[in-house]
Amino acid sequence: MQDKCEYMKTNVHSFRNVAFLLVALLLAACGGDSGKFKLEGRLRHMNQAEFWVYSTNGGMAGFDTIVVRNGRFSYELELREPATLVVIFPNYSEQPVFAEPGQTVSVKGDASNLKELVIEGTDDNELMSELRMELNDTPPPDVRKVVGAFIQEHLTSPVSIYLLKRHFLQTSKPDYREARRLTMKMLEKNPENGQLIMLQKQLDRLQGGALKSKLPTFTAYDVKGKKVTEKSLNGRLNLVTVWASWSYTSNDMQRHVKTLKDKYGDKLGVLSICLDARKNDCKQRVERDSLKWSTICDGRLWDTPLLSKLGLADVPANLLIDEKGVVIERNIPQDKLEEIVNKEMLKRKVDALLK
Repeated sequence: MQDKCEYMKTNVHSFRNVAFLLVALLLAACGGDSGKFKLEGRLRHMNQAEFWVYSTNGGMAGFDTIVVRNGRFSYELELREPATLVVIFPNYSEQPVFAEPGQTVSVKGDASNLKELVIEGTDDNELMSELRMELNDTPPPDVRKVVGAFIQEHLTSPVSIYLLKRHFLQTSKPDYREARRLTMKMLEKNPENGQLIMLQKQLDRLQGGALKSKLPTFTAYDVKGKKVTEKSLNGRLNLVTVWASWSYTSNDMQRHVKTLKDKYGDKLGVLSICLDARKNDCKQRVERDSLKWSTICDGRLWDTPLLSKLGLADVPANLLIDEKGVVIERNIPQDKLEEIVNKEMLKRKVDALLK
């Protein structure tokens, strides 16, 4: 009887090994790297370079780097569910990539004309490539109309969520009303979509920086650990700016802000929100440029709570606030910033003298 029991134990053990081997073979046949997403490509007129990549919906933490060698690159990412990635090229232009576990997406094009990039490999990326080509031939005033029509035709696609944020929110002239309408339409088709639920909540709060409205209360901590609230903006005039180290335009805007701060001192209150993924990168830039005001960077990019609290959804972006905490200007163009601030400061100086 003992020999029979030992025989049965040995066979059970052997069966388990065979079963494990069969499962492994089946997984290999279906794609052993089912948890990996691969992005590869070839760009003409680009020998060596580095791209940045980040996710707008939690597909990866912070930024990563894609290295180009001899015009080619290959990048892999561990992925358990679909994610939207954004690739930032050396000229600071951006391209979305819709990643899926176990899939490979290829990028082809000319580095001197990134608008003509073709991204293939999944339905969503090919859909985006088709729209990109259409938008290249669309007059700027009609772009939002074309994008809106696309979203209404593809209410269940992650491409539509990206487009809504990019063209209706992350712009110098956001259209919150249309963004809300489109979001509600998408939610009808995707009632359990976490991104859309969060987007709806953000839209409910995006009225905070409306013109002639009172600046909402908030609490945050800058890169040096200092507590910052709405009461910290106590100058005759106050400026809130949004920037990122990867946005050349916003960095240039910050240089103009520094000039104004040096000129007016405590009479001009300044607060900056940095959209860098790494706090240390932001802190080093602040120290290098000798920025003497508070800069907030929590590494959450577009999901920074203060951004939606103040109704800001672009980079660069800004709010100009009077001494009573009322928003008097928003998203002032870089070439008009100094002119408008100087004008408002002069107006307050005259009012003070008349009193």
